[in-house]
Amino acid sequence: QVQLVESGGGLVQAGGSLRLSCTASLDLFSFYDMGWYRQAPGKERELVADIGIGTIRTNYEDAVKGRFTISTDHAKNTVYPQMNSLKLEDTAVYFCNARSITYGSSWGQGTQVTVSA
Repeated sequence: QVQLVESGGGLVQAGGSLRLSCTASLDLFSFYDMGWYRQAPGKERELVADIGIGTIRTNYEDAVKGRFTISTDHAKNTVYPQMNSLKLEDTAVYFCNARSITYGSSWGQGTQVTVSA
């Protein structure tokens, strides 16, 4: 059983920054990929960024390239997206995802990010 606990969401002004956290109940090497998705009202859930565990591979949605950075802290079993230069269109519920050969795909409960003008 995999548990992912997200934190760090909130209200921020456009141009500001937020750092979300996703802490896993297992060592990060239990997964081959971890990522962040977001879902805005009336829209489908979309990938924001993901990272290959134990690799240097990262992947970003075009809309966040140059503004978001995904990273991991293995000592804390945590994956972060650092989100800078936030825009109104970044407003969404952000979900952490972890993929494992053993446990399949797991999701966090989501954390709200609201960017105001």
